[in-house]
Amino acid sequence: MHEMTETTEPTATATDAQEDAVQEDAARADAQVDESQPAPAAPSETKAPQPVAAAKVDESEKESWGEVLKTLVYALLIALVIRTFLFQPFYIPSASMEGTLLIGDYLFVEKYAYGYSNYSLPWGKLLPTFGRIFGSEPHRGDVVVFKMPNPLSPDYQKDYIKRVIGLPGDRIQMINDRLYINDTIVPEARAADYTETVDGYTYHVPRYLETLPGGKTHYILDRTPDGPADNSDVFVVPPGHYFMMGDNRDNSDDSRGDVGYVPAVNLVGKAELRFFSIDSGAVWYEPWTWFTAVRYSRMFTFID
Repeated sequence: MHEMTETTEPTATATDAQEDAVQEDAARADAQVDESQPAPAAPSETKAPQPVAAAKVDESEKESWGEVLKTLVYALLIALVIRTFLFQPFYIPSASMEGTLLIGDYLFVEKYAYGYSNYSLPWGKLLPTFGRIFGSEPHRGDVVVFKMPNPLSPDYQKDYIKRVIGLPGDRIQMINDRLYINDTIVPEARAADYTETVDGYTYHVPRYLETLPGGKTHYILDRTPDGPADNSDVFVVPPGHYFMMGDNRDNSDDSRGDVGYVPAVNLVGKAELRFFSIDSGAVWYEPWTWFTAVRYSRMFTFID
């Protein structure tokens, strides 16, 4: 019995060794399989592209704002060039040209019509006088914008608009309510009255069609027959200057008064087109009054 017991113990030990060897082989196989498979990515690695995308969005927004700013700068430069060298808008604040231009008219002035001077440029009064570049003379009867030339006037260098009546060398005089140019009376014909409404009352103002030398015709108003401006001395227009008058003859501060002779260098441009007009009935804080106050018949009409 003792010998049998001894022979069975070595058998059991061999069996355990074989099982351990099998388990070690299986562990090696598992390790080889695990090493051949890539390790799963860390959570932080999957989120890494997000900051890159956000940076691209920020750069795109910066480029977009840059394009907007560039477009605005270009637009301002184009507007400045047009206003300086081509056309400039003006608003009529007074009645001196009434009959032709009304208070509330907006118009375009042709800047290149008579060339350029420091007075026709933005902030030109800060520049020294350099004469006129590409200058040309206005025609009798032109409606022009100019800088008030009288340094003693409170309106010195402000924009005025009148009609050219006298050219250099002309003799201008008013006698008994009639205009004389070079000692010859200017023809005029009675026209339909000019009507206006003031404070609810309608007034009729005598109107005439005047024909200047050269054939230019335009309407004038005669509010005060034999008024203080209806008789004058002879004005002899000096070289390089022009004599200006308003179409509302009895209600115009022009070359007969404080304005005096207008130097060619003071010319800003020729009034060409009314593009908008609105009467005094518009109230800015009452939008419903805007539409009824617009003078639609005067919009986009040429100035005679």
